[in-house]
Amino acid sequence: MISPETIQQITSRIDIIDVVGEFVKLKRRGANYLGLCPFHNEKTPSFTVSPAKEIYKCFGCGKSGNTISFLMEVEKYSYVDSLKWLANRYGIEVEETFSSPEVRQQQLTADSLFAINNFAQKFFSEQLTETDHGHVGLSYLKDVRGYRDETIKKFQLGYNPEARDTFAKAAVAHQFNPELLVKSGLVVNRNEELVDNYRGRIIFPIHNNTGKIIGFGARIIAKNDRTPKYINTPENEIYIKSKILYGSYFARQTIDKNDECLLVEGYTDVISLHQNGIENVVASGGTSLTTDQLRIIKKYTNNLTIIYDGDAAGIKAALRGLDMALEESLNVKLVLIPDKEDPDSYVNKVGPTAFQKFIAENKKDFILFQLEVMLKEAGNDVAKKNDVVNQIAETLSKINKAEDFTKQQDYIRQCSSILKIDESGLTTLVNKYKRDKISADEKKLPFEEANHHIPQQQDTDVAYDLFHQDEAQERSVLRVLLEYGLKQWDEQHTNAEYIWHELENFTFDNPELEKLYNLYYHLYQQGEKPTSKTLLYIEDQTIRDLVISITMFPHELSHRWDDVMENMHILDRDTSKQDVFASVNYFKLRKIKKMFDQNQKDLEAATDLKEQLKLIEIHKQLKQVEIELTKQIGSVIIK
Repeated sequence: MISPETIQQITSRIDIIDVVGEFVKLKRRGANYLGLCPFHNEKTPSFTVSPAKEIYKCFGCGKSGNTISFLMEVEKYSYVDSLKWLANRYGIEVEETFSSPEVRQQQLTADSLFAINNFAQKFFSEQLTETDHGHVGLSYLKDVRGYRDETIKKFQLGYNPEARDTFAKAAVAHQFNPELLVKSGLVVNRNEELVDNYRGRIIFPIHNNTGKIIGFGARIIAKNDRTPKYINTPENEIYIKSKILYGSYFARQTIDKNDECLLVEGYTDVISLHQNGIENVVASGGTSLTTDQLRIIKKYTNNLTIIYDGDAAGIKAALRGLDMALEESLNVKLVLIPDKEDPDSYVNKVGPTAFQKFIAENKKDFILFQLEVMLKEAGNDVAKKNDVVNQIAETLSKINKAEDFTKQQDYIRQCSSILKIDESGLTTLVNKYKRDKISADEKKLPFEEANHHIPQQQDTDVAYDLFHQDEAQERSVLRVLLEYGLKQWDEQHTNAEYIWHELENFTFDNPELEKLYNLYYHLYQQGEKPTSKTLLYIEDQTIRDLVISITMFPHELSHRWDDVMENMHILDRDTSKQDVFASVNYFKLRKIKKMFDQNQKDLEAATDLKEQLKLIEIHKQLKQVEIELTKQIGSVIIK
């Protein structure tokens, strides 16, 4: 974890206009800045950035946040990666805290591996483009693969010479740890001698989501039946094969924009499609899809189109991982490339326009395609057809999220029609597989945990049924608390202390607003000085979103008012006390009114004389408080 001191250094240095301005062309308008939203297509700018509040909000699509959440949204970084990006930008050394010595050692090893990989990438790129023996690799990439210089540079491609230990010697000369060099997979130890592992191979660096190099793929150029065509980095602290999609760093923004991810098998497929302007593409590396890989895709889009070779092996590869994709609620389509081509060769053969047209016109629904393949294999064999029904029912049972119910029902209707079986019968079979899955999962859990998964009867929220929840006053109290809480109410108390004293017998209806109210109180009591700005940089996204929605408005007072209304100082006038006083008392009025209405209902329902007298007394007290509050704020209560 990044230490609180480092986070504080980072947040104190942040200039939201500086950061957002790298991605959005901003124009000043009053105290704020305006630009075209990077998250949706618009012609009239509605994306507003407030440097004073250090937040942004699009009043078109509703996206909002602070500098960190902007980076998380636009670059698809994690919270920690966003902080590290900002630290690097402002020259702040990141200090991290660790839960144990083992975790610290893992992080140190990871940092060393990143450093080794960064050195290796530069070394291999220089070997490719700046040395005589790199000519063979450059010739392969340009003449055979057709890659242009800008493509080679973009993907940081390189070449490892044929010589026994060219890289190993260079790495040792730069004082890299031999054990970590071996762990990186770049060298091997043979008879106590470090030898290059990727000799005579084209090098494909593999990047993580922030652009750091986590490993390499290496393709042999010369024909050699005794060695594999590709070798990859062995798994280590930073390279975990099941969590990697090649090209995701370069594709993430285009996938998000197009709302579709194209999945291919190999490195060269990705690079060729990128070179032809098709950039929303990643590669699985020819392995079965994993849940982690599918979740990487789901960060950017719910629409996955798998593009594989049209041969039997390609079809088999495409069908692997289908059930996991369904469980992740991905909408999966399949495109098979014709004429024994692969995506790399086909896009170069027909060109980008024809390729994209082919993809658009030949997408097949994954489930229906699987059913088509299985029925073709079953032929007229009744037993095999029965297996097909069971297999498709089990597949459909994986669509198990509530929001996907309609999708599942539509598949059941289509599949039963193709299979020529009763729709209700297929529904029953699908539900059986669901029940079997639940039973199997519960048997794996400890008793207490399994019991916890049993749906509990929800108690009816009587208060909610009695009156509509009105949170306008609650939000107003939080707004003045965030904006003016640290200002003085009087000589002894701050506005925050005044608010807590006045509202100590009242509660919030909205649990999220109450959570923010209590968090502010907790931080204040700990000696911190919470404001809307400091709360923007905590890790809880719910709190961050609430702070923004409470404090950001689409309009602001024009500076011209001070010119028109001379000597009135409309913009500079301190109205914090009036604002706090009004917000607190309107809040109390609303709560008293609700109590009054509830008491009236209780009085009408009461049959016991003693209970009636008690409720009448409460009625008088509430009415008196209501009158006093009304006098204080000078307003009239209207039913």
